[in-house]
Amino acid sequence: MKTEGPYILDVGDADFEAQVLVRSESVPVVVDFWAEWCGPCRALSPALESLAQQYAGAFVLAKVDVDAAPQTAAAHGVRSIPTVLGIRDRTIRAEFVGAQPEPALRQFIESLLPTEADGLAVEAAQLAAAGDAAAAEERFRAALAKEARHGRALIGLARLRAAAGDVDEGLDLLAHVLPHETVADEAERLAAELRVAREGDADPEALRAQVEAAPEDPAARLSLGRALAASGRHAEALEALVEAVRRDPDYEDGAARRAMLDLFEVLGGEHELTQRFRSELARALFR
Repeated sequence: MKTEGPYILDVGDADFEAQVLVRSESVPVVVDFWAEWCGPCRALSPALESLAQQYAGAFVLAKVDVDAAPQTAAAHGVRSIPTVLGIRDRTIRAEFVGAQPEPALRQFIESLLPTEADGLAVEAAQLAAAGDAAAAEERFRAALAKEARHGRALIGLARLRAAAGDVDEGLDLLAHVLPHETVADEAERLAAELRVAREGDADPEALRAQVEAAPEDPAARLSLGRALAASGRHAEALEALVEAVRRDPDYEDGAARRAMLDLFEVLGGEHELTQRFRSELARALFR
């Protein structure tokens, strides 16, 4: 029997991505894997549906009939039902198997709901998008006062501080994002962008002249690669940096190699330059 409504959805293989994963970026989604023939499911499902109505949109209940959606059940390792997943930001944050009493269900749901820090970070992001950097920074800092390692707040504040010219503070903030956070990859990409952009005031042509005058000077070659990267001349930058690696891979504890890795992060793994120069870097290091 269909149970669709504003807070309760029947979801299958075809729409799991849109109805659950995409939706979880803005509201927690509780996924109930069930079947008509499952006795414990018939006990659990009404309790979850009642809570979805009581919470009135604070979370969405997505009901997945494992017989009708076998691919989704298999993809999530469902071997026993009822299985219930709590998903936020496309990540499983909590789960349980089997029927549970209502107090346990409420505790499970409460663990998924946005915190005060989450709300402040969302408000800050909206202010930043509207161009009010000062108010956005105040909200991000308030969020971090509540949760010192709140990923979204750290990234948002890092962007603001870098835009204000304090790249070092931006990088320091990003270093506090926990590696298992959903936003960890975003933090690493931003850190790479900031490190690449940090050499933006250098004159690539003046540095190129220095390299030509002293080809064995590792500092000049490294600075040239960084300056070219900061000015968006990525192919030239990677050529300069890989040559720096060939000549002295250990200079400044492998700084040229790290600069190349930052550029790969900025460009993305599928970019032609990334694929080409990954091979070049490997040959330079392991010749």
